[in-house]
Amino acid sequence: MKVFITGINGYIGGTIANLFISKGYEVSGLVRRPELVTPLAAMGIKPIVGNIDNAPVLSSAAANADAVIHTASHVDPYSIEVLLNTLKGTGKTLIHTSGSSILGKKEYGAASGFIYTEDHPIAPRIERIAWTGINNHVLQAATTSIRTIVIIPTMVYGRGSGLHKESIQLPLIWKIAKEKGQGIYVEQGESIWSNVHVTDLAELYLKALENAPAGSAYYAENGEASFKEIAAAMSAKLGVNQTLSLSMDEAIRIFGPDMAHYGLASNSRASSQKARQLLGWQPSINGIFDHIKNEISEA
Repeated sequence: MKVFITGINGYIGGTIANLFISKGYEVSGLVRRPELVTPLAAMGIKPIVGNIDNAPVLSSAAANADAVIHTASHVDPYSIEVLLNTLKGTGKTLIHTSGSSILGKKEYGAASGFIYTEDHPIAPRIERIAWTGINNHVLQAATTSIRTIVIIPTMVYGRGSGLHKESIQLPLIWKIAKEKGQGIYVEQGESIWSNVHVTDLAELYLKALENAPAGSAYYAENGEASFKEIAAAMSAKLGVNQTLSLSMDEAIRIFGPDMAHYGLASNSRASSQKARQLLGWQPSINGIFDHIKNEISEA
């Protein structure tokens, strides 16, 4: 089977590609930077020079594949529309990657006890309307003879097996923790995010491609932690006992408003029971604190 992956040189896309190649799939992917063509080809990937803004290239690559996995952007409606128009009526598979910050509110680090399942409707804040709108649009496109699937990762961690090895949230927090000399969190720091190791996440894409019905969505998680717990683990790695609370204003100055509110001070708790029961997904790594202790970049 031929699988076309956008974001092929990215953290999630590259790890998916490496797994799929090991399982015998023929994998192609868009490459924006010419210098990445050779290393991607060495991994067994067929590089296609272009980007998601180049509609003819994107459409041609999707048309020539049996399935498309979109990891390059979860908020770009133009590339999604190109993919849906290209695949309409073909019965082919399109797996779209979203993000679980759609579950967040402006909570300033306060904890929430609510855990989302796929059956619970999301009432997103204005900052996440586009994200959920695209998810719903992709799922509804199942009525046009496309096998559409949405995967919603929670906080992804672990060493990637593609060209890009690191995620977003933890390295950002670690960078500031090193600058401050101690683990940091925003405001109360009690807010909780579910998390998933990138290797397990890639396995979920494989299970979804093999088994998921059209028009289905899945949360990806295998554990959870509060930001205060993450800060304490980073302090321990730095050899200190204390942690530091950043005010929201300071967090916005450092990380920008979106990351400060929705990536670091919101709750994003989800259950992956649906993926486990219906797809047979069996995540095996529950080790975010081991990752912080032993693997997070020292750069």
